[in-house]
Amino acid sequence: MQRIIPIRASSLAELFDCPARWEAKNLLGMRMPSSGAARLGTAIHAGTAAFDQAKLDGNPISPDDAAGELIKALYDTDEEVDWEDAQPSDAERIGLALHTRYCAQIAPHQNYVAVELTCDRMEISDLGIALTGTTDRVRRTASGELGIADLKSGARAVGSDGTVTTAGHGPQMGVYEILAQHALGEPVTAPAQIVGLQTGKTAAAQRVGTGEITGARVALVGDESSPGLLQHASHLVHSGSFYGNPKSVLCSGKYCPRHPSCKFKG
Repeated sequence: MQRIIPIRASSLAELFDCPARWEAKNLLGMRMPSSGAARLGTAIHAGTAAFDQAKLDGNPISPDDAAGELIKALYDTDEEVDWEDAQPSDAERIGLALHTRYCAQIAPHQNYVAVELTCDRMEISDLGIALTGTTDRVRRTASGELGIADLKSGARAVGSDGTVTTAGHGPQMGVYEILAQHALGEPVTAPAQIVGLQTGKTAAAQRVGTGEITGARVALVGDESSPGLLQHASHLVHSGSFYGNPKSVLCSGKYCPRHPSCKFKG
């Protein structure tokens, strides 16, 4: 019987970008310092999730109260963080500004039915993989459809014209749609929504907005002549061809275990 290998939805892009790094983190248990940007993103997720969950529970709290979870996630961690040229205090200032903008400009227009929905492991036995993941939000649209909403923070999350970056997020959103549908037992048919949070240093560059991805699942499943991304992922993890990519767009090579300046730790 073929071994079933779990693949987290959030790690799919990393698997395709640098298989060696994916193997090190997900199969070999190796660790690397978290980047300052990643820690800031985790903190923003914690604060906004607290705000949205309280509203969903019928006990709404203020943005300031929810921000306590952001501060806790930013500082109360045993994880090693590589801040490089940044400082935690800078991340705090940016994170609080974006948290406030999200609570005032995004959350009031959303109808969430689930916050941080952990989906049961879903096995695809013929591919020898199991999909896992936690969706940031599941929303219900004005037409009654369910759809994924995923928060993405970063230096290029929202353009100066307000356009939210959606490119490259389709496969991950597609997996989230499959998992949410499996967990809720209801069709997830609305376009996937990306909630962008621009982590700029100035107030003018700290933008929030939303963008949509339609047909996120289309590229996941192929046919006999054109394998889909899930088939490609299955081939990578079962063939053992975890090649390194020193030109990785996600880590510039420094977090590839086969790169001379790798920061991975066993």
